[in-house]
Amino acid sequence: MQTTNKHTYNSGIIGNCAYIAHVEKNTNISWLCWPSFQDSFVFGGLLDKGLGGEFSILPSTPIKESNQYYLENTNILCTVIDSEEGSYRVTDFAPRFEQYERYFKPLMLIRKIEPVRGNPKIRVTCEPVLDYGQRTLEKFRGSNHIQFERSDVKMRLATNMPISHFFDDLPYVLSHPVYLVLTYGSPFEAPLQRTAEDFLSRTKSYWQKWVKNASIPPFYQREVIRSALALKLHQYEDTGAIIAASTTSLPEFPGSGRNWDYRYCWLRDSYYVLTALSHIGHFEEMEKYAAYIANITQTDSGRLQPLYGILGQHKLEEQTLDYLEGYLGNKPIRIGNQAYEHIQNDVYGQALIALLPLFTDHRFRHQNLALTKDWTTFILDKIEATIDEPDAGIWEFRNFENRHCYSNLFQWAGATAALKIAKQYGLSDIADRALRLRTKAAEHIESCYDQDRGVFTNATGSDNLDASTLQLIMMNYLDPSSQRARKHLEELEKDLKGEHGLFYRYLHRDDFGKPKATFLVCAFWYVEALACVGRLDEAQEVFKQLLSFGNHLMLFSEDVNDQDGSQWGNFPQAYSHVGLVNAAYRIAIKLDSPAFFESLYEQ
Repeated sequence: MQTTNKHTYNSGIIGNCAYIAHVEKNTNISWLCWPSFQDSFVFGGLLDKGLGGEFSILPSTPIKESNQYYLENTNILCTVIDSEEGSYRVTDFAPRFEQYERYFKPLMLIRKIEPVRGNPKIRVTCEPVLDYGQRTLEKFRGSNHIQFERSDVKMRLATNMPISHFFDDLPYVLSHPVYLVLTYGSPFEAPLQRTAEDFLSRTKSYWQKWVKNASIPPFYQREVIRSALALKLHQYEDTGAIIAASTTSLPEFPGSGRNWDYRYCWLRDSYYVLTALSHIGHFEEMEKYAAYIANITQTDSGRLQPLYGILGQHKLEEQTLDYLEGYLGNKPIRIGNQAYEHIQNDVYGQALIALLPLFTDHRFRHQNLALTKDWTTFILDKIEATIDEPDAGIWEFRNFENRHCYSNLFQWAGATAALKIAKQYGLSDIADRALRLRTKAAEHIESCYDQDRGVFTNATGSDNLDASTLQLIMMNYLDPSSQRARKHLEELEKDLKGEHGLFYRYLHRDDFGKPKATFLVCAFWYVEALACVGRLDEAQEVFKQLLSFGNHLMLFSEDVNDQDGSQWGNFPQAYSHVGLVNAAYRIAIKLDSPAFFESLYEQ
C-alpha cells in the first residue's frame, strides 16, 4: 500500500456523555459543540481555522515532536509537546464520576499543563466563538479567570496562570503545573488545583472501573477496549440518544460533496452500538436508550424516522454554511440532515432487536413485563404497514427508492425477535402474526436472489451488489455452513472487495456518482462473515490488516481510501468502532468454540 502523504486525523477525543471535544496533536481543541452535541461549535477549527476559534497551548518556538496517548483504560488524553526550550505535557479530560447517586458530567473541560524537560515557554490562546463562527464573545478580565459573554451565553476560564497572559502576547515560562478549567453556563468556583486533581483522579477511576466491569475476550483486547470507550462517549446520557459521530461535513472523499452532519441519533446505528456494548456486558446504555425510544414512540405514532435529534426532535432541516472554508477546503458545510424525511423500513426491526434483552433476558424482563405486549405489537404494526414498500435503504439514497434486501432482512429479524418474545410470554396471537410477517419478509428477500450468479442483490429487480447483504449471513438468515452462504460471500468479494481487506458499500452510481472510498464498517462486516462461514484464519488476517487504518490513538474514521489507506469521513465514526468490537467478538467466540454461533433467534 502507498503511504506517501497518507491523510490521517491527528487528534483524539475526550468527553463525559454530555459533550465530545477533539484535541489535535498540537494541543488545539479543534472541535467542541456546547451545550450539546448538536449545538454550534464553540471551537471549530476543524472546519475553519479563522472563524472556528482556538484553544491551544503552544510552545514559543516551533514544535519538534508531539506524542499523544490515553491514560490506560480511560478517556483521559495526554499530549506531550517537545520544543527547543523544553517539553511539557497537557492532560485533557471531561469530568465524569458518580456523585450523589448519579453521574457528575458538567459542561467543563479541564486542561493540566506540566513541565517535563527544560524550561518550556508556552502561549495559551482561548478564543471561543458562537453561531458556527459568525459571532465572537466579549472577553472580561477577572481576578483569577476570564469571562466570555455574548447575549445569554457565558463561558469562564479559571486558571492559576497570570490573567494578563491572555490579554498581552507574552510567553509564559512553565515552571510548575498550570490548570485551565473552561466551563459553560455555571462558573467554576472551587479551589483550582485541589479540585482539578480530585476530578482527574475520580474520572480516571470511573473509566477504569467501567472497563474492568466489561467482559472482553482476550482477542485484540486493547483495541476493543479503546473502541468501547470511544463508543460510550457517543451516548448523550441525558436522553439516552446515541449519535453516529460528533462531527459534521468531514468529506467521505476529497471533492466528493458527500459531507454530512452525523450529530444525530440514527435508530439503525444505535442498534449496532448497543449490540457491541452488550457483547462486552454493558447494558446500562441499553436501558437509557430504551427510555429515549419510548419517548419518541409516544410522540411519533406514525412512521418512525431513520434519525432524530438527541432530544427527540423530529425536524432536522438541512442547511449549508457557505461562509466556512470547510475541512481542507471541502464544501458544502451542512448542519441538519435531510435523511430525517426518508423512508427507511429497516428501523422497526432494529428498534425491537436492540431492546430485545430488556424483554427476554431474565436479568431485565421483570422491569418491563407491562410494556412487552404493547411494544411488540407497536413494532409489528409498523412492519406490517411497510413490508411491501420501497425505501431509501441503509445508504440513504436521496433521489430513488427500491425494495431493499437489507430492509426486508431486518423486518424478517424483527418478526423473528417478536416470535421469541411471544413464545416466552405465551402470546399466541402475536406469535401467529410474527410468523406470517417473517414468511412474507423472507419471500421479499428471496426475490433479490440471482440464481445464475448465486448471490443476493441489493434490491428486488436489481443487478447491483451491496455489502449490507453480508448481514444475511451474520443474522443467520442464510445458514453460515450452507453452500448458499459461501457462494454469496464469494460473489460479494469478487465485486466489492478492495485492497487489504477493505470493502466498498457498493460500486454502482448513486446521487453523487460512483463511490470512491470504502466504508470501514463494511470491512468489519466482511470479517464477521468470514468467521461465520468458517474461514477463520482469513478473518483474523483481515482483522489485523484493518487495524492499520486507525490513527495514532486507534480511532477510526467512517471511510478509507482504498489506494493509500487515508482516513476520510466523519471522525471518529461510531459505526467503525462498532464494527471492530463486533468482529473481534465474533472471532473470539469462534476461537473459543468453533461450533458456537447459533442464531440469536429461534428458527
